[in-house]
Amino acid sequence: MPNTQPTAGTLLRTWRQRRRMSQLELALEAEVSQRHLSFVESGRSAPSRDMILHLAERLSIPLRERNILLVAAGFAPIYQERNLDDPALAAQREAIDLVLKSHEPFPALAVDRYWTLVAANAAIGPLIAGIDAALLEPPLNVLRLSLHPEGMAPRIVNYDEWRALIIASVAQQVDASADAKLNDLLAELKAYPRPRKSAITIPPPRRDYGNVVVPLQLATPEGDVLSFFSTVTVFGTPVDITLAEIAIEAFYPADKATAEAVRRAVAGAKPPIASAKPPKPRSGR
Repeated sequence: MPNTQPTAGTLLRTWRQRRRMSQLELALEAEVSQRHLSFVESGRSAPSRDMILHLAERLSIPLRERNILLVAAGFAPIYQERNLDDPALAAQREAIDLVLKSHEPFPALAVDRYWTLVAANAAIGPLIAGIDAALLEPPLNVLRLSLHPEGMAPRIVNYDEWRALIIASVAQQVDASADAKLNDLLAELKAYPRPRKSAITIPPPRRDYGNVVVPLQLATPEGDVLSFFSTVTVFGTPVDITLAEIAIEAFYPADKATAEAVRRAVAGAKPPIASAKPPKPRSGR
């Protein structure tokens, strides 16, 4: 039967086009001749392992997809994917837990490529109070938790603005990675109906943030509005797929009232939700 698997050249051309680069632009960036790059993409020249990795670096291809590219070129994959509880990743797991713990009393969480919860600190508990228990079963997807009509959505004061931000962020990920599972998640998030009006009396937002950040404005059962902005931290030089796909999102109070309310809530909070078990390594996509 004919081989229907894409060649390394075809995959490189697809990634180049996805990055909106011409052959000349990539050739200049990679310091190779455009003629040689053309031969590689067309299959007239077989790229070396080093050339595959060199071009993949210039195209910012995710590690998982670099393995696929190597296999298509006839080489063994070089990037491992391990469970975060693997002893080899003990130092990195400790670093994640340290970052999360040190951010208390404010919320912080770690997620994988698909926004599945890997770990969270104690400050997350008060934010998810009252959410449908089914949504809190592992594996817990934090975007599903945020936009699902039975999740946090009814309590998000600026729901339309927050939803638009999440949809745009995931769409950008899909565009960058071409990941089918992420694309399915994006379709699911887009399909959620607008949440029913919350029973909580929600006052109008307390301040204008001057178009600097889009805050998460979350109503509490007590009638307060907690306003947060967030930052995202990733590992700087990962060569392991698991680490490359983990991001730590830390939420900061956008005003003094939020900071004080969170401190009070965390002081009397129950233990945080259990961290989801990281998915076992998968072979291929």
